[in-house]
Amino acid sequence: MKTLSIDIETYSSVDLAKCGVYKYTEAPDFDIFLFGYAVDGSPVQVVDLACGETIPAEIIAALTDTGVTKWAFNAQFERVCLSRYLRFPVGQYLDPASWKCTMVWSATLGLPLSLEGAGAVLGLEKQKLKEGKDLIRYFCTPAKSRDWRFIRHSPSDAPERWEQFKAYNLRDVETEMSIQQKLSKFPVSESEWVNYHVDQEINDRGIMLDMMMVRQAIRCNEQYKKTHMEQARELT
Repeated sequence: MKTLSIDIETYSSVDLAKCGVYKYTEAPDFDIFLFGYAVDGSPVQVVDLACGETIPAEIIAALTDTGVTKWAFNAQFERVCLSRYLRFPVGQYLDPASWKCTMVWSATLGLPLSLEGAGAVLGLEKQKLKEGKDLIRYFCTPAKSRDWRFIRHSPSDAPERWEQFKAYNLRDVETEMSIQQKLSKFPVSESEWVNYHVDQEINDRGIMLDMMMVRQAIRCNEQYKKTHMEQARELT
């Protein structure tokens, strides 16, 4: 095995757009329920984790094998999520050195930074399924019940939609591989991949902050705004 193309579908009660992937995966209810993959460009397989299927042992081994290049569109998401799935301690993640990102590749050529957008611009035969947004909203995010409690939809709640979701996951892997094929004549330089891996290490490590200074700065800002608002009222 030389390459592994991956796409996953996940659940978390934390808002990914507001909090980022690290906080997203630290939620107690974070879960991966679909794992789509293809080995060395072979037909895509989808592992239905939510319904009791398991990822093959050789695929699990490949995730930590630095000799296998892992590909994904926005690979940081897959890498950090799979680190949690493999039960890495919080703050430790799969080594980014063996990961490459098709979104970064697209970005170097000025293409859209979404799988759907890149696929459309490149005129791929197999493009991202448009019904995916509704399926993600249904299965991947908390929903409000009639009594205003947050609930999580399971495959048994909508079996037909779940089968559509599995097809959506499979298509995403196919689309990602098609983008690789289309861009093969315009490879990313090795120096740019080095930059990408350094960027991932920086994000994984985070930034040290003096929290006392941060809290005091917030306090000073609140006092400053209060004083100047009172002055503005007097003047106007």
